Amino acid sequence: MAIEYGTEVVDKSGKLLGTVGYVIRNSWTGEISKFTVNQGVSKRDLTFSPGDILEEKESKIRLSVSSDELNRND
Repeated sequence: MAIEYGTEVVDKSGKLLGTVGYVIRNSWTGEISKFTVNQGVSKRDLTFSPGDILEEKESKIRLSVSSDELNRND
């Protein structure tokens, strides 16, 4: 599965973080270098790299970080 616009993104414990909003590709290779997660109108977008993905399956991406870890970095 590729990282695609609209794919659900969850933290390592399965808590929904949002959906993929943008996919940023390397202009030379075409490989995905970053992607953003849209958390909704009232929250900021999050940016991750493919290395932050723990697993991908059934149109869902699970990250290797918890939402608590993300909140500590605000």
